[in-house]
Amino acid sequence: MRVALGSDHGGFDIKELIKNHLKERGIEYKDYGCNDKSSCDYPIYGRAAAEAVANGECDTGIVVCTTGIGISITANKVKGIRCALCSEPLSAKMTRLHNNANMLAIGGALTGPNMVYEIVDTFLDTPFSNEEKHIRRINEIE
Repeated sequence: MRVALGSDHGGFDIKELIKNHLKERGIEYKDYGCNDKSSCDYPIYGRAAAEAVANGECDTGIVVCTTGIGISITANKVKGIRCALCSEPLSAKMTRLHNNANMLAIGGALTGPNMVYEIVDTFLDTPFSNEEKHIRRINEIE
C-alpha cells in the first residue's frame, strides 16, 4: 500500500505525525506537501494528493487542513476520488465499508494525535464490504 499525503500549513503538524505513524507501521507514503508551516493554499496540495490516487500512483490518500473541509472539497473535485472528512474512527470505518472512500480528510486543528492515529488506522485497515447495494450506490455517485 502506498499513501498520498497532502496538507496546508494548518494541517502540517498532523501530517507529520501521520508520516511517522505510517513509518512505524511499515506503510509507504509520498508527501505532496506542504513542506513547512508557512501560509499556503490547501487546494494545491489536496489536488496533488488526490491526483496521485486517481492516476494510480498511490492506493489511497490522507489530506489535512485546519478543519479538513476545504481540502476534502478540493480532493473530491478530482474525478474518481471519494474523500471523506472524518473526526472519529466510526466514520472512518463506515466510509470504507459503505462508500469505498479512497481518501481520508482530517481537521488538523480539531483532532488530537491519539484520535488521528485511531482514525488513520481504522481507515487503512477497513476493507470495502463489496455488498451489491454499496457497489450500486457508488456507481450512482460516479
